[in-house]
Amino acid sequence: METRIEPDHEVEACDKALARAFGFLGKRWNGVLLGALMQSQAGFADLKRAVGGISDSVLSERLSELVKADLVQRTVEAGPPIAVRYELTASGKALLPALNELTTWARDNLPESQCRNH
Repeated sequence: METRIEPDHEVEACDKALARAFGFLGKRWNGVLLGALMQSQAGFADLKRAVGGISDSVLSERLSELVKADLVQRTVEAGPPIAVRYELTASGKALLPALNELTTWARDNLPESQCRNH
């Protein structure tokens, strides 16, 4: 007689939440942009320099996604000149411990040669 394992709904919910988190944060540049905003707010050009290799259109798209997800706040500062600044929201700041842990884990466990093309 075959033993049937009943799914644990709590584990299933956790798995789905983790998949959503990695699906969003693992999307190219999202995690890196959040990391770039860890220390302070930044403008578009500052983020482009900090990330390196990202096009203007992709940077704009990723920032819009982060704003929509309420991880980043976009503020337009009256000029002249008009400036747009980005900073982490409370939800974005709540990710910092996890991002720091992931950074430490990657540094300790993933050889740099595995990370160069990403």
